[in-house]
Amino acid sequence: MTVTDTTPLGAALTQQQVHELVLAHEALKEANGRLSEAQDKLVQSEKLASIGQLAAGVAHEINNPIGYIFSNFGTLEKYLDDLFEMLAGYEAAEQELAGTPIAARLKALREHVELDFLKDDIPTLMAESKEGITRVRKIVQDLKDFSRVDAHQEWSWANLNQGIDSTLNIVNNEIKYKADVVKQYGALPEVYCLPSELNQVFMNLLVNAAHAITAERGLITIRSSIDKARGTVSIEVADNGCGIPKENLGRIFDPFFTTKPVGKGTGLGLSLAYGIVRKHHGQLEVQSEVGVGTTFRVSVPIGREGQP
Repeated sequence: MTVTDTTPLGAALTQQQVHELVLAHEALKEANGRLSEAQDKLVQSEKLASIGQLAAGVAHEINNPIGYIFSNFGTLEKYLDDLFEMLAGYEAAEQELAGTPIAARLKALREHVELDFLKDDIPTLMAESKEGITRVRKIVQDLKDFSRVDAHQEWSWANLNQGIDSTLNIVNNEIKYKADVVKQYGALPEVYCLPSELNQVFMNLLVNAAHAITAERGLITIRSSIDKARGTVSIEVADNGCGIPKENLGRIFDPFFTTKPVGKGTGLGLSLAYGIVRKHHGQLEVQSEVGVGTTFRVSVPIGREGQP
């Protein structure tokens, strides 16, 4: 005959085993969550690296034809100056032909081609076209600076004010219809960092600031400063948008957490930014008030131990 142990000790052991299983299950779930988060960040990082390489490649290909177009514009301006000088000589000679059939034909031709208008309009067109090419060259250079593929993702010294300016040009289309940008830059030393990754942080913060603005037109303020005592530099991106509810402030850096409508955001931007700042041994902080606006503050050390 089999006797079943029904003593309190047997029951206590069974409860202990169940408790251990529950703890093990929770630990496994937490580990799986961390693994999933790491995989998601890795995938996002690989995508960004690929986009950066693509952007740098496109910028390089565009830069070559823009270079010789810009050069040709300079030559064309010189040719036009020579032609206008020659034209002035012809105009002076017209006075000596007054009253002749040739003078009448020249006058008719002058009126037909609207010569006086062309003399005023051609230099204006040239100046506007040259300005346009100059702006394209600047955008291409900013695209190369933003991606910084030439750096091979190596740590290097970089000026964060310049990084912000390059990033602003890249995201200009996201901002220009939504807000005015005020830059309050301090004099910053160069920072030992991964420049393209910090540019990605700035891009995420700037795009988020633009998306947070619900009024017809808002304001985005960018401040940079140095804390010599702590050996850090700080970048603040402040908006006067809708603000973040207090109950969400503690979750905004969680992967996949977003308050945007479905299809408008992945919830990875701030999580990725937080990871990049932590990689730089820095801090990413946020202050927000509903209906007033939000300020994100990135603080990173100027240098780090072991840098060359």
